[in-house]
Amino acid sequence: MKHTLLFSTCLALAACTTQPTEYADIVIANATIIDVKTGQLSTDQSLAIRDGVIIGRSNQSLKNNYIVENYIDANDQFLMPGLWDMHVHFGGGEELIEENKQLLPLYLAYGITTVRDAAADLSGSVLSWRAQINSNQLVGPTIYTSGPKLEGKDSIWPGDLEVETVAEMNAAIDSLDAMNVDFIKITDSALTPELYLKAVKEVKKRGYQISGHIPFSLSVTDVSNAGLDAIEHMTYLLKAAASNESEISAKVASKELSYRSALPIITAHIDTQTALNKYAVLAKNNTAVVPTLIGGQITAYIDENNHQDDEFLNYLGKGLKATYQWRVDRANKDTPAQIKQRKERFVKTAQLLPLAQQAGVPIIAGTDAGFLNSYIYPGLSLHQELAIFSDYGLTPLQTLQSATLAGPEFLGKSEQFGELTKGKTADIIFLTANPLLDVRNTQKLTGVISHSRYYNKHALEQLKADAKQFVSSQQ
Repeated sequence: MKHTLLFSTCLALAACTTQPTEYADIVIANATIIDVKTGQLSTDQSLAIRDGVIIGRSNQSLKNNYIVENYIDANDQFLMPGLWDMHVHFGGGEELIEENKQLLPLYLAYGITTVRDAAADLSGSVLSWRAQINSNQLVGPTIYTSGPKLEGKDSIWPGDLEVETVAEMNAAIDSLDAMNVDFIKITDSALTPELYLKAVKEVKKRGYQISGHIPFSLSVTDVSNAGLDAIEHMTYLLKAAASNESEISAKVASKELSYRSALPIITAHIDTQTALNKYAVLAKNNTAVVPTLIGGQITAYIDENNHQDDEFLNYLGKGLKATYQWRVDRANKDTPAQIKQRKERFVKTAQLLPLAQQAGVPIIAGTDAGFLNSYIYPGLSLHQELAIFSDYGLTPLQTLQSATLAGPEFLGKSEQFGELTKGKTADIIFLTANPLLDVRNTQKLTGVISHSRYYNKHALEQLKADAKQFVSSQQ
């Protein structure tokens, strides 16, 4: 009877439409969505987003399905998951906390929606920023962090957890566990090879992912077999490709060679089959590499481009810019022969990237952006890194996967990130051109969605303007 009365009323009114009752923060229409797993393009797509999660996707308009706060007509733009920079640093001492904090919006301004902090001396601040961003109290990319990294006594790096014994190592890992870090970083400036290997095995036993530098006195494959999950910097894969790696390791262990003096010898002994054989071991162990090639390129060619006219310098605080100088001074002391060597070394290192891809080594995009690392600019440098990947032999799809899928895979977040489908986190970038045709099209950015906020082109430019204003206020 109730339904009959309702039907009669509808006939009488000649209008009986169902009104949407479900709420969405954002609805997007007319988008071309890139599947970064397959390279497939889907046109005329609509997305609905609530509380930072995609709650609907259709090839039909969703505008009338939801009570919408923000409707976006994508005008046939290309949408893809936000980019991940899986190797950044926040550091330089307490006096640079604010300058580091001001970098966070810059990452979003360049479409980087997630960063992995690979340790420095501001871990307390970074952990606080991680929480504030997740609760929408601070504008910036999602942060995953290692906290302070594991090192030996009198490490050259600031902010480390310095250990000399197994007991100290275990206590340091306990402290990282208490910080609720997302992974653990290890380096080798002062850590003995023996304790290094024990630390890797202990970290894995506790269920953490671990990444780091590799002692030159150890073989890359031995460290991979011990359980290292990711190698930070392609230089170590250069060493693995040397036909005389075992000899080099022994000479470094006996102090006959140092890291720097070993590099020219390594570069002179690169062998393709050796590289493929060693990389096959890394692939079997699922040991990834974070190449960070942009820094090597900048340093190698700094005699040709000193970067003093870079627009991005206007976005960096004077304290952070000052930390760049030590690498510049060191590079400027190189002889003509050493300058030639470093350029050859960069090219040979980059040329190994497609061999690693061919062997099945997971490649994770990261830059080393932050303090100390000269002219590796937060946000911008990831696009430069991706261009290097493409220039040296990776396909555009492989390159995009390194910056969208490989990071979540390393951190165990693939269920949450990497696709623009229902149930996934709505970290999205809008592009005016297809990056599957040219990966440099990731720089043709017109919008970003992060933490349920939509930043249009104007808003992205405003983030840069705010950074410039902060720097100007320091004068």
